[in-house]
Parts: sequence; C-alpha cells; structure tokens
Amino acid sequence: MTNTTSRNESAAGDLTARALREALYAGLISLGLFVLFVGLKSDQNIHNELILVQRWGLLAIFVIIAMVGRFVMIAYLQPFLASQKVVNAATGMLPDSMASRFFRLPFFVAAVVIAAAMIAIESGLPENLAAYATIVRGLAIIYSLACLFYIFRVFITTHFTVLAVAGLVLYPIVIVAIFGAQGSLKWVDNFGIQILIYVMLAWGLNIVVGLAGLLDLGYVAFYAVGAYSYALLSSTFGLSFWVLLPMAGILAAFWGMILGFPVLRLRGDYLAIVTLAFGEIIRLVLLNWAEVTNGASGISGVAKASIFGIWSFDVSAPNNFAKAFGLPMSSAYYKIFLFYLILALALLTAFVTIRLRRMPIGRAWEALREDEIACRSLGINTVTTKLTAFAIGAMFGGFAGSFFAARQGFVSPESFVFLESAVILAIVVLGGMGSLVGIAIAAAVMVGGTEILRELEFLKHIFGADFTPELYRMLLFGLAMIIVMVWKPRGFVGSREPTAFLHERKAVSGSFTKEGHG
Repeated sequence: MTNTTSRNESAAGDLTARALREALYAGLISLGLFVLFVGLKSDQNIHNELILVQRWGLLAIFVIIAMVGRFVMIAYLQPFLASQKVVNAATGMLPDSMASRFFRLPFFVAAVVIAAAMIAIESGLPENLAAYATIVRGLAIIYSLACLFYIFRVFITTHFTVLAVAGLVLYPIVIVAIFGAQGSLKWVDNFGIQILIYVMLAWGLNIVVGLAGLLDLGYVAFYAVGAYSYALLSSTFGLSFWVLLPMAGILAAFWGMILGFPVLRLRGDYLAIVTLAFGEIIRLVLLNWAEVTNGASGISGVAKASIFGIWSFDVSAPNNFAKAFGLPMSSAYYKIFLFYLILALALLTAFVTIRLRRMPIGRAWEALREDEIACRSLGINTVTTKLTAFAIGAMFGGFAGSFFAARQGFVSPESFVFLESAVILAIVVLGGMGSLVGIAIAAAVMVGGTEILRELEFLKHIFGADFTPELYRMLLFGLAMIIVMVWKPRGFVGSREPTAFLHERKAVSGSFTKEGHG
C-alpha cells in the first residue's frame, strides 16, 4: 500500500515537473514569436518621426496565457482525456460520452442564467468590469449554442442543408426585427454579404483545386476581371447589372482559358508559381493602365444593381424602391436585396458544382486530380479537362467580382492583392477540399471571425487603450490554421460521398482519397 502511494506521488511529481518544463518552453517560444509583433509597435511622433512603442505588459499577457495553457494541458487535460478513454473502454460507453458529460441540461440552464444575468447587470458596471462581464456573457452564449447543437445534433446533421438555407433566408428578416432597418446594416452587410462573397469565391476555387487538383494561387485575378468588367462597361455604355453579370462571368472564363493554355504541362509547385504570376500580372495591369482603369485611384460611381430594371435603389430615380412602396428612405433595402442576390448566386454555384461532379466532366476532374498519367491512359482528354476546370472556376469568380463592384460602388487594384487569393485558398483547405459544406463553415468562421474582431472594443479596457483587435486578425488566422490542421488534417469535413457507386452511396473517410477529397 505504501509502495503504491509513493509510486502515485512520484508519478504526479514527474507529471507536474514535465508540465512546468513544457510551460517554460511554451513561454520562451511565445516570447520569441511575439516580441516583434506584440512587444514593439512602430508609430510616428509629433515631429513625424518613426519611433518604436514598447508594449511589454501586453507581451507579458500573451506569454503568460501560452504558459498557463500549456501547463493546464499537460498537467490536467491530457491525463483526464487518457483516463476517460480507459473508462469508456472499460464501461463500453460510446465515443461521444465525454461530450455527453460536458453538455448537460443543468449546465445549459446555468449558462442561460449567467448570460441573462450579465446582460442585466452589464449596463450598471464600470467600464473595466463591464469588459469582463461581456467576455463571460459571450462564453455563456457560445456554450448554450453548442449545447443546443449537441442535443439536436442528429436532426441538424440529417437536415443540415434545408436548415442552413432556411436560416439564411430568414436571417435579414430576424436581424431587421431585432435591430431595426438602420441598425441591421452592419449585420446584413459585414456578417452576411461579406461571408457569402467568400463562400462563393471559395466554391469557385474548389472546382479548380478541390475537384481537379490544380493548385491555383492567382484566383483573385478572375475576381478582379469580373469587377472591372462590370465597372468599365456600366460606366462607359450604361449597361445594367443583369446584362453585365453574365458578361463578366464569360470574360472571366475567357481569361481562365487563357491561363489554362500555358500551364497544360505544369503541375504542383510549378503550376502554383505560374498562377501566382498571372494574378500579379492582372493586378499590375490594372494598376498601370491608367488610361482605362484609372490606375491606383480606381473607378468610382459604379452603378448599383436594380431589381430587374423595375425598381431602382438610386435616391433620385423616379422608380426608387422606397418611393414605389411608400417606405421611409433607407440604405438598408439595398443591402437586404444584395444579401438575397449573393445568396442566390452562391446557391447557384453550389448547384452547378454538385451537378457537374455527377457528370462525366466531374468524374474526369476527379480522375485528373488522383493521377494524371492514369487519367491519360484511360483516354481522357486532359487538355479540355483542365481548361474546363479553369474556365468554370473563373466564371464564378467573375460573377462574384461583378457583384462586388455593384455592392461597393468603387473598385481599385488594392482590393485584388495576393492576400485575397491566399485567404480564399485557406478557406478551401480548412473546410476540406471538395466539400461544399465544410468550405461554407470555414468561410463563416474565418471571415466572420475577422469581422467579430472589429466589434471587440471592450478588450481595450483589459489590454489597454492602444490595443486594436483587428490588427491581430492575421496572427489569429495563422494560429487557427495550425490548430485546425493538427486537429482535423483533412479539413472541417473529413468524409466524402462518392459520385459513382454500385448499390449504395456511403460516406468514406477523406484519408482514402488524395488530399482529402473525393
């Protein structure tokens, strides 16, 4: 008995020592990573001179969070998970038994009560305490939503597509009912339209990367072609949005075929380099061909989209939407119309992608992705297969670009830098290449998360008045990618349903297909 107790104490001591050692290593690594990003900030003084502002307190907070997180993981979380595996194996409980212990009805009720209490007392607290109350309220709401999803997970996963489309259709109506017409602008535009634009772009790139297996780092070029096609043709010839929308897609598809011809014999890294160069060429042409594109100043005053030419959203137009229905003047009507428009375009992209996957061309793309040599040996024309992938993917990018121009009313080369291509590709990879649902979830998490950072002003009361949350979006972006790739290497959705099957369609693990698609 004494020997057993001493062994347990020795094991606990060894675990604590290991946790402290790992925490020290994590602190040193985070110190090295964040000292330049967080500890020092470049600024200008009153003499317009470049100076370095030291923020050692904020750096210390980041280091302490890393150390405490690593210590808790090694000392408590990993042993707990290991013991739960032993208990589950001994008791024969289901693999999700740990989640059933975490998401319980009493915990859910407590979270709802805590969220309601924080909402009630938040307005009466000082600013520094109100910031902590906001964090507690946010965590309670997140837990409550996660608990609801777990309780109804079978129903949600079974009817996910119908529920998602219904939720998106009702989203503007609910937001207007909660925040009013003017108060809904931010939520409909930044958290609705912006996310759906990236969903559509990622679904278009998914045809090239996820289905055909062609690594494209210049996809933003087709986005730019669609935007500038709409801006130039509407400004020069006065054509309407509904005429220019298909024209922008056709022009982008044409440029996709132009890109496809030189890269027919390239694959892998070489293909990525050429597509990256193509994207930069398009941006530099837009930047330097000032006689046509107006250079870095861009094109302003781009015409708005109308409801099939029947009702306009221009304030001075006689057929203005608000005037026609006797409504008070508000820009919210145009934003809601744009939301439903981009939703329809995104659903069209998904529908076409699903139909193409089940057609011979879709199976040819998948064969090309898995093995190009075997694809040729089967008699598949790889030239037309690649060109159609580039053209159709570029077409959807052109559609999104023309919508972007109509939404912004202004286009410039700054909107089409390489970072946009990198973000779109990251969404495709994180969501699971070839998975439409996974890509949509990744776009909502990544783009919506970036927009949420702009709303976290209460963090200034915790980290200081100089703390600007949105400046750290790329840092959080990278950390999220690392975490997801470690936790879910095949993306958010790691299973696939085959397009061709003998008797029964069965979802298979992404590990059985190249790069997790199939």
